[in-house]
Amino acid sequence: MTYQPFFIEGAERPARWLVTCDHAANTVPPFVNGGTLGLPEADMNRHIAYDVGAAGVARELARHLDAPVILSNFSRLVIDPNRGEDDPTLLMKLYDGTIIPGNRHAGQEELERRLNRCYRPYHTALSELAARQRDTVIVSVHSFTRQLRARPPRPWHVGVLYAADRRLSRPFIDLLHDEQDLCIGENEPYGGHLPGDAIARHAIAHERPNTLLELRNDLIETPDTQAAWACRLAPILTEAARRAGV
Repeated sequence: MTYQPFFIEGAERPARWLVTCDHAANTVPPFVNGGTLGLPEADMNRHIAYDVGAAGVARELARHLDAPVILSNFSRLVIDPNRGEDDPTLLMKLYDGTIIPGNRHAGQEELERRLNRCYRPYHTALSELAARQRDTVIVSVHSFTRQLRARPPRPWHVGVLYAADRRLSRPFIDLLHDEQDLCIGENEPYGGHLPGDAIARHAIAHERPNTLLELRNDLIETPDTQAAWACRLAPILTEAARRAGV
């Protein structure tokens, strides 16, 4: 079967929302070291390889918003679609204390091959989806691990990331704070956006309203919890957009 670097679901859905999931899969394509990065299965199933649970949330959230969703189909360790092409962390050789054997000797030629076969097709498709309407609103769905190695536990249930454009994120954060059972991180567990990342490229550069949603991955481990979070977040996002006037 021919390798696909991304999947799109609901392309015909009419809403102006676009849901993205940059780190949806832990797939290593067959043309990368015969389909392996030399890591044990346990490592390929944790946060260093992909955003655990994010794909299920993104699919369900898009369904509730009646919007299309695009999901990557390659591990962030193969190449990270949420980095600019000139970012030094685009192809990671060490992540959260783990050496990536399949990337140790990857040079410029291998990087270019992964760009052409994974990264660039994903971004081309995302760009086309974002341009399908003049008033697209982008929601990027990610997840984070509760604790990095040798670091303290992270207390947040949900993080919302933003940089230059706060139009949607600000009311979204305010509404999430109204949910009494949640600990909300504002630009946590990471700060804002990186130059050239997916939101900068497809939202900020085109002045499209946007927000980046981070869910702690131990809260979205099963299809049921993924569906429940999507059901909970969809009306909050809708109200945030109404308040923002976008």
